[in-house]
Amino acid sequence: QLQLVESGGGSVQAGGSLKLSCVPSGFIFSTYAMAWYRQAPGKEREHVSSISESGTTSIDADSVKGRFTISRDNVKNTLYLQMNSLKIEETAMYYCAADYSFRRVGLGSPSYWGQGTQVTVSS
Repeated sequence: QLQLVESGGGSVQAGGSLKLSCVPSGFIFSTYAMAWYRQAPGKEREHVSSISESGTTSIDADSVKGRFTISRDNVKNTLYLQMNSLKIEETAMYYCAADYSFRRVGLGSPSYWGQGTQVTVSS
């Protein structure tokens, strides 16, 4: 019953910005830690950013620090990823993820995955 649906992907020029959204259903959103992952063609899926259940704590991958911001709205039941200064090499499928544990959600095997939304960064 638990589902995660991403949206907001698209095509953007290098240096531009996009904001992704993840809308959950079938669970109490505020009791789950959330994360964003991405996977480029031919590469392994990598962790991008995680956020605690309350939204008070977050962890970002070194590659996106200072450019990406994860946030959540526990009233609207929506997870966000604001991506600024996008680079061509960040073209990837971006996935929303959820887990009961803030510790586990960013370790590569969260309990739940979304279907992904494509982000394409061009020159």
